[in-house]
Amino acid sequence: MTASPTATLQLLPFRAVRYNPSVSDLAAVIAPPYDVIDDAQQSALEAADPHNVVRLILPRDPGIPGVDRYAAAAQTFEQWLDDETLLVDDTPALYVYQQTRAGVVLQRGLLGAVVMQRLDGGVILPHENVRTGPVEDRLALMRAMRANPEPIFLLYDGGGAATTSSALAVTRDPLATAITSDGITHEIWAITDPQELDAIAADLAGRTAMIADGHHRYTTYGYLRDELHAAGDDAGPWDAGLTLLVDASVATPDIRAIHRVVPNLSLEVALAAAADGFRVVRLDADVTDVDDALVLLAGHEGPAFLVADGRSYALLVDPDPDRLAAAKPADRTPAWWALDASVASVFVLESILGVSDAAGQVEAEHDPEAALRLAERDSGIALFLKPAPLAGIVAVAEAGDAMPRKSTLFLPKPRSGMAMRAFRFED
Repeated sequence: MTASPTATLQLLPFRAVRYNPSVSDLAAVIAPPYDVIDDAQQSALEAADPHNVVRLILPRDPGIPGVDRYAAAAQTFEQWLDDETLLVDDTPALYVYQQTRAGVVLQRGLLGAVVMQRLDGGVILPHENVRTGPVEDRLALMRAMRANPEPIFLLYDGGGAATTSSALAVTRDPLATAITSDGITHEIWAITDPQELDAIAADLAGRTAMIADGHHRYTTYGYLRDELHAAGDDAGPWDAGLTLLVDASVATPDIRAIHRVVPNLSLEVALAAAADGFRVVRLDADVTDVDDALVLLAGHEGPAFLVADGRSYALLVDPDPDRLAAAKPADRTPAWWALDASVASVFVLESILGVSDAAGQVEAEHDPEAALRLAERDSGIALFLKPAPLAGIVAVAEAGDAMPRKSTLFLPKPRSGMAMRAFRFED
């Protein structure tokens, strides 16, 4: 496979590496993306089946001299291919991946190999910043495996030939089906007809897509490509990366906020500092749990936040307009400053509380209950945000800006293990 450098949205067919249905129960071997799996969930996935994909995407240190955990993942991948736990499809395809619950379509998209484009090229748009650590981790894994073990998640406005072909595909019997514990049915179908593939390529060529999830993996794809080119490898399968291109015309993703936890900070100290920039509304008499408090937060227009320590709750509303305007970074766009995640990072955390929104100083957590547990454990506070609207996220991406790290959670996430991609099986 030789990827064209043309700056268009290109999703290339590939030969998927998939679990052998005669060897494994698919529901027991697929997993959420690596970056939402905590220690307890990792152990549970490992216990569910000895072939669970978590052993590839989050490998353990094998304790063998000279073999790190990335080399161990590569060895496991090869072993599963050799013993036919994993099989390779004969024909390159684009794969329709659909997620439903109780017969309702939650998400539908195309799995393929997206050709890498510059993030400032106007074709594939980021909306969040990345950190060095996760990129180095994913690069070491993909370098060792010479594979893309799980997809990134792009979102685009559908409605063309790709949408039509996908809708036709899901009327046929699926290649694979899994029902996960959350009640979501995951199914895939293959599109291999050359005329259909040509029509899809023509449809996508004039479009743009936004990275909904997988900024670190997309960045890793580019680093791996550049590394292999520098080592003497010409254009090849490493010029593209495994991607789920989700069609927003079929179903709009559920967008959730990602909250913050500030350790070693009492609620009283935090609220006293916040009173200089917000109207502080105590909720102790009105709520019994975080869900009740989040409902009250959702009712406030404009920048508004919930602060809690696991025992008491308060809202930060009606920010001082002069202080808020003064806090806006000069190099940021109006679209960026219109989102609560940006205001939280710069105005609430940095200007008011005096902490940096960075891992180590401030932790990110998408689950409200988990955020409260972290706050209690670390004698700190949890700062809860409202979900960002899709239009606002797209506006930031189109403006060439990027939201603070870990600002949005798009659901449902594609399950890792439905289809993988290994370079050596590409033409």
